[in-house]
Amino acid sequence: MTQIAQPSFLCVCLNPTLQKTLSFSTWKRDQVNRTSQHRMDASGKGVNVCRVLTQLGKKALHLTQLGGNFKDLFIKLCERDSVPLLWAESSSEIRFCYTLLDQSDHSVTELVEESAPVQPGTEAAIWELFKQECNRISNLTETQPTLIVSGTKAAGFSDDIIPNMAGLAKERGFRIILDIKGKDLQNALPYRPDIIKPNLLEFCTTYLPHVDPGRIQVDELYQQSIQGEVLSRAQALADEFDCSIVISRGSKPVWVIEGGRFYEVPLTPVVPINTTGSGDAFTAGMASALDDGLSLQDAVGEGIRCGALNAALLRPGVIRE
Repeated sequence: MTQIAQPSFLCVCLNPTLQKTLSFSTWKRDQVNRTSQHRMDASGKGVNVCRVLTQLGKKALHLTQLGGNFKDLFIKLCERDSVPLLWAESSSEIRFCYTLLDQSDHSVTELVEESAPVQPGTEAAIWELFKQECNRISNLTETQPTLIVSGTKAAGFSDDIIPNMAGLAKERGFRIILDIKGKDLQNALPYRPDIIKPNLLEFCTTYLPHVDPGRIQVDELYQQSIQGEVLSRAQALADEFDCSIVISRGSKPVWVIEGGRFYEVPLTPVVPINTTGSGDAFTAGMASALDDGLSLQDAVGEGIRCGALNAALLRPGVIRE
């Protein structure tokens, strides 16, 4: 386990991943596809966020659970990338996820394994580590520290773990950024995080379940048709829970609700190599800029810059090789 002297960022993700990336000049279904361009990385949204923050020169620490046959590999890959790691034993296998890159059309296909359930006692161990580190960081850091909670949690954790983290961090004066969805987001909002950052699909599946998720992903006109409903619901949540809401939309402008106003932040077009982890690079860039005292609008711009840098690289969840 790694501890750094004065971290400013605590990055939590309770679903570690080993990410296998394979790049093909082109690939076809129902055929044997071979490539010499492939790599393995420690991943999961929290690792990606922590890695990009570290590349931006910030002192960040990643908290997660680990277990199974590939635990040591995950730890070594984090050490290779200078990702400070704090973990609790889960006695459950780390999941694998696969990214298939087609260079002919710049498409990115994700194959995602569901996580194995963590064993009894894991949540209590994670909570103790979180409390200790949250207290330590709040006592050590002269400026406002930041808690970033990202992604889904593995099976076996209760619905209380993430809201409890948000509540304790709020008491300790952390800036709180949540890149989560579903019950985790709904249950954590009463603790008044500073920023929630779902993508459009995650926001709609959480708060507008009648919206067609398939059309959101492929139909820009459909996105435009539901914009008013999305923004109305987002503004109501922002007013009720005193938070800002940043809704990413892939290559489309980011929607931001800040206070009583709405604005869009445009993206600079980029020819992608691998978009895996771009949302996490966005979160890290935004959080880093807020830590530097920038406005939310400028911080979103920095998030967009970092997301674009990630998309132009083969490695997932980085802004430089």
